[in-house]
Amino acid sequence: MKKIALITNFNITEKLEAAGRVADVIGNRADEIFVPEIYKERIMRSRMHKSRYTYAPVEEIYSSAELVIVIGGDGSMLDAVRHASVSDIPVLGINMGRVGYMTELEMDELELLDNVFDGKYVLDRRAMLSVKIVSPKGATRFSALALNEAVIANGSTARIIDLELSDGEELVSTYRADGLVVATPTGSTAYSLSAGGPIVDPRLSCICVTPVCPHSLLARPLVFPDSAELRVKNICVREKMLHLTVDGKATFEMYHGDTAVITRASTEAKLLRVKDEGFCSKIRLKKLL
Repeated sequence: MKKIALITNFNITEKLEAAGRVADVIGNRADEIFVPEIYKERIMRSRMHKSRYTYAPVEEIYSSAELVIVIGGDGSMLDAVRHASVSDIPVLGINMGRVGYMTELEMDELELLDNVFDGKYVLDRRAMLSVKIVSPKGATRFSALALNEAVIANGSTARIIDLELSDGEELVSTYRADGLVVATPTGSTAYSLSAGGPIVDPRLSCICVTPVCPHSLLARPLVFPDSAELRVKNICVREKMLHLTVDGKATFEMYHGDTAVITRASTEAKLLRVKDEGFCSKIRLKKLL
């Protein structure tokens, strides 16, 4: 891997300087270091420009790079993975956020980046979800990929909603709740965990469904095989529309009768690992256990 993309918010001084430190570490071994061209003026003004920086549009970066290095937190990782997975490019995260569960390195571990060029790494393949909103007439009104989860909720209004969950044509349950979280094993340590869902080892092939504050003592998280076709229908009559949010970013309206169809995507995320650290060690380190 000789063509490396550096992705971060270069408008934040700490991240701009962190990117410079990363570039110094990999500069002698990388043939090219791609940086989004929208930050060129900011980088030049700060005198943090590196001779190996190649400024290019984001779309070109994700089609040309062999590895994406993300400097930030889990939100930055999710954004980068959605872009990189389309081109089947691995992503390595360097934590500058709060939890950094998806990231691989801290800023005091940059010497481990040598492992990338020495071939001492593992590609950790993570399942993603295909998320669609289908109208009552069968038209697809929205589609996206999710690495963590899809959440159906009321949006900014704190009112209980009504949803119907099916696996294919088989009814699973109806829910009166604040919302419903449909998560991958990777996403099981995010919103799903906060809502009372299980922590799932990402090596397992499954999809987790967790109700958010259900108005029932019987409603419990469910775990389905990743071959399931989960259909969440908006059967709420009191609210004009609900909101479906993917990985905390992309949001789309769900009107009465609309159905969110959620399946395992054919696309996978590839996270590059350069440390010998297992799943349980990771979640202990991040204080999730």
